[in-house]
Amino acid sequence: MAFDIVSIISSYFMALLLRFDLSWGAIPPEYLVGFRMFMPFAVVYVLATLWIFCLYHSIWSFASLSELMQLMLVWTVDAVLLPIFAAVLGIHMPVSFWVVGGLLSFVMTTGVRFSYRLLRKLQHVHRRGSVRVMVVGAGECGRLLMREIGLSPQLAMTVVCAIDDNRNKHGRYVEGVPIVGGRAAIPSACKKYDVQQIVFAIPSCSNVERKKILELCTKTGLEVRAIPGIYQLVDGQVSVSRLRHVRLEDLLGRDTVAIDANEVRSYVEGSVVLVTGGGGSIGSELCRQIAKDNPKQLILFDIYENNAYAIQQELRNLHPELDLVVLIGSVRDAGRVDAIMTKYRPTAVFHAAAHKHVPLMEDSPREAIKNNVLGTLNCARAAMANNVRRFVLISTDKAVNPTNVMGATKRLCEMIIQAEERRARRTGAKTIYSAVRFGNVLGSNGSVVPLFEKQIEQGGPVTVTHPDITRYFMTIPEAVSLVLQSACYARGGEIFVLDMGEPMRIDDMARNLIRLSGYEPDVDIPIVYTGLRPGEKLYEERLMGEEGLRQTENNMISVARPLDMDDEALERGILELMELVKDEEVDVRPKLQQIVGTYHPELGGAQSSD
Repeated sequence: MAFDIVSIISSYFMALLLRFDLSWGAIPPEYLVGFRMFMPFAVVYVLATLWIFCLYHSIWSFASLSELMQLMLVWTVDAVLLPIFAAVLGIHMPVSFWVVGGLLSFVMTTGVRFSYRLLRKLQHVHRRGSVRVMVVGAGECGRLLMREIGLSPQLAMTVVCAIDDNRNKHGRYVEGVPIVGGRAAIPSACKKYDVQQIVFAIPSCSNVERKKILELCTKTGLEVRAIPGIYQLVDGQVSVSRLRHVRLEDLLGRDTVAIDANEVRSYVEGSVVLVTGGGGSIGSELCRQIAKDNPKQLILFDIYENNAYAIQQELRNLHPELDLVVLIGSVRDAGRVDAIMTKYRPTAVFHAAAHKHVPLMEDSPREAIKNNVLGTLNCARAAMANNVRRFVLISTDKAVNPTNVMGATKRLCEMIIQAEERRARRTGAKTIYSAVRFGNVLGSNGSVVPLFEKQIEQGGPVTVTHPDITRYFMTIPEAVSLVLQSACYARGGEIFVLDMGEPMRIDDMARNLIRLSGYEPDVDIPIVYTGLRPGEKLYEERLMGEEGLRQTENNMISVARPLDMDDEALERGILELMELVKDEEVDVRPKLQQIVGTYHPELGGAQSSD
């Protein structure tokens, strides 16, 4: 206000002097009297209008176009009303006094306010030791980030250039930052401008294009960070504090998974849901997503108490209203499984409990059979006995033409589910059985990504079994959301196959992770090829040769055609297999191969003895 008072008085006084060629003596006495009478009223009136328009409440170090427009509006109104009020008071001044005085007052009051921003900008420009940043994306999101970085001296960052694929922007400036070209210019611009960090700021970009751009960024060997997603822009949360490091899932290059949330909620809300293996990677995410849909009760069943405790505490914190029951036990124990279903009467069961590590199960095939096959049989039969409405088995693409014990047991689990479905139809039971088959999930317990990250943290080497090995990948939340959606489509006996996108070379994943960590593959961190592990294939398949796919309403979920089976022969085979696993000296693989005709251990990697 003090600055404004000085600005208003000096502006109108200068206007009077200019009217008379800067000669004090040439000013008529009546104009000097009029000036003295007019100024107290003008000062009070202008300060009041500035207050009414909230111009004393703005943070001027972040002033922008909105504040400028408000100032223009204030002085437009004042330029019209001040001469009228002066005439009413009997004060008569030259016309130029009102015009020049108003313009000078607008310039001075505006200049005082925007000088805060100018000073902060100058401080930022002359700040030494800041990180030199390239912003990829010169749209609204990129502009907001550049503005925050430019106006915040406490941020040790300086934006030196921007990248945008819009050719009309090339050679122009945004927030004082030059737009130096499209994505192809990223490598050369990094060298030219001595860039130290890249920020990806195109939240609306499709995942396919995002992958292409981020691959170019990671190949520079610089640290790459990103705005999480378009919702950050919509919610006004674009901020340097919101930036995160680029993760491997950003490089999957697959469009966002979309499900019908209302369909999922329709069978979860108000229902009792049981998740076996609820403390594992898939099981815990199932619990998280189910908890959001207001189930009547959620039962988490797991053998490993530490994982069960961790997800229990998380859910209690996030959903204090949730009726959560956490139970410890093994799916191998038929009595325990049946007792739980008898007591809690679940409407839906998601069976995620399983041994899944391929090399470990090659060394302990009996444990794979007990946990995977017997566990599934126990849960499936208890579900029918207790009138469970939906039973969903979590399967794997390793069940397709398996070359390892783990994959063979999971294929046998699928066979059990389809046999139980046929038994349910024969006996009039209400349980609907289905299975969901998908590939690897990024970041799951014991998966390749955490292993690579640990090896990189230790300085290498990063171990890859074979340079050409490929796998299908999906994030855990994506896979689980599709599992929940597939249950809506189940009519009985289906094996749902999730669209995992294009398979990724594990070697490429390792190299991308090394670059994302700020290192150069085979220079800073060596990559060592160790050979295929026991039972490991070079590539995974989604379907067996005799299966065919039928599309569902969701184009990311397909249904494999059921295969003909002899249910009585299957049951005899399982009983014989369960007898064999009791004898530690007998090789159970031949019997497993007899039951699962598509199991071919000789086609896998290095073989292991029982």
